[in-house]
Amino acid sequence: MFRNLIAMAAIVFTAGASQAAVVTKVVDYEFDGVKLKGFLAYDDAVKEKRPGVLVVHEWWGLNDYAKDRCKKLAELGYVAFAVDMYGDGKTTEHPDDARKMTGLVRENVQVWRGRAEAGLKQLKGLPNVDGDKIAAIGYCFGGSTCLQLAYTGADLKAVATFHAALPKPTGDEAKAIKPKVLVCHGAADTFISEDSIKAFRGALDGAGTKYDFVAYKDVVHSFTVPGADAVNIKGMKYDKAADEDSWKKMLALFKDTLGR
Repeated sequence: MFRNLIAMAAIVFTAGASQAAVVTKVVDYEFDGVKLKGFLAYDDAVKEKRPGVLVVHEWWGLNDYAKDRCKKLAELGYVAFAVDMYGDGKTTEHPDDARKMTGLVRENVQVWRGRAEAGLKQLKGLPNVDGDKIAAIGYCFGGSTCLQLAYTGADLKAVATFHAALPKPTGDEAKAIKPKVLVCHGAADTFISEDSIKAFRGALDGAGTKYDFVAYKDVVHSFTVPGADAVNIKGMKYDKAADEDSWKKMLALFKDTLGR
């Protein structure tokens, strides 16, 4: 699951007499002198501008999982762009390396937010994207990144997080949040403290931010990631029901905010 793609190619889907193709591309861009490699997916049979979705990877880096989520979104008619938060498309399968890589980003909030903003700029600048209809989704570290992006006042319609740490915004940051927010959380997730959840929700409630908090009973961390328990980290496990339900809730949010 965590292996890098060796080559990028168009994936062709046929439906009846018509043919549609989900096109995937590596996109080179940069932030503050650091070269970044994003991943773009869209259906080239759709000619009009359409909503865009920024996808932010887990702490493993921009691996096949994040790319597969982009492809799923493209099949549904969105333009999906997976941001590279580490630089040069770096990924890892080792928890210690992942911890170091996320730490280097999280320790400087300006870099953290700046790299996310750079990815958002790439997505909004695409000719087939309706720049007024943009959402951001993220998994684990990626969900926290989407929240950090929202705290900057970024022009987003929706944010959805999945098994993400929930950084507490300042009062002004909470008031700056523009998108509707969906938080999908495993109620038995030992990686996310109850105190941090209370602090996060208290800040958003105090600012009057529109958000939905969904907690799945007996579900632990990484519940959307098939094979999550293969890395032998206690408290990480895939949950098919929670994965499918959270995806449906995300799509309902998109229909409400993006019109699709």
